[in-house]
Amino acid sequence: MPPEALNSMTAWPTKQRFTANPQQKSMRHILRMGGFSLVELTIVLLVVSLLAGGMLLSISGQQERITNNEAKEFLESAREAITGFTLSQGRLPCPGNPTKNSQVDTDAGKEALICSPGSCTAPDKQCEFEFGVLPWVSLGLKETDPWGNRISYFVGKEFANPLTKNEIDLGVRSRVTLSTVGRAKVVDEAGREVGSELPAVLVSHGANQLGAWRSDGSKIAGASLDEEENSNATLTFVAHPPSSAPNSFDDHVVWIVPTILKSRLVVIGKLP
Repeated sequence: MPPEALNSMTAWPTKQRFTANPQQKSMRHILRMGGFSLVELTIVLLVVSLLAGGMLLSISGQQERITNNEAKEFLESAREAITGFTLSQGRLPCPGNPTKNSQVDTDAGKEALICSPGSCTAPDKQCEFEFGVLPWVSLGLKETDPWGNRISYFVGKEFANPLTKNEIDLGVRSRVTLSTVGRAKVVDEAGREVGSELPAVLVSHGANQLGAWRSDGSKIAGASLDEEENSNATLTFVAHPPSSAPNSFDDHVVWIVPTILKSRLVVIGKLP
């Protein structure tokens, strides 16, 4: 056998050089682009994800604060509108009927008035309800809070019933007198009174909406504990900072202070 053939049979095979295909080269280029290794790129993506999540939480929290501030501003506007109505009419506005559908009922959002006993001619009428919703049409306000629900509204009839014809003929100028005493009260989470002998209370039922009246006249069920106090048509209301637990207390509550109201009626001459 020729030496050349023997050499070819006994020679070890030469090591083949690995040549990456174009796709592998492209991936390697991407991973090493700008000096990033695979580990470094993973860390960068993780950091970006964390930052993006934090930004989303920050935006969500900021939007929540904006919405809550809008609710507070709306309630303050409603309180001012009620005060203005009182200075003009000598009484607080009666609540609207909460079960009226604003898309169907033409009297939705107006004061709910019924005939006084023995009479059915104006002005001998009285409030149909003490517990209802803010009469947004009568006050020139929008119907709903930032969450799309009506404002719950209590007012004592001793502050809100229209004057009778006989009272007007006698020169009475105001249903509210210096001796008129309210019956509602507001307490905090510990049950301590923060407002007493109140003529009227307004409630926005917050983001969880439990206990609120919708525009179609239906009521959102599920209110419990403190929020139930603000939706169960009793004379005790609850106001305190919101809780962070899901579906927990987040109501916004404001009320009419009787001494301030009466002093303003004195200033304009409706009270002595």
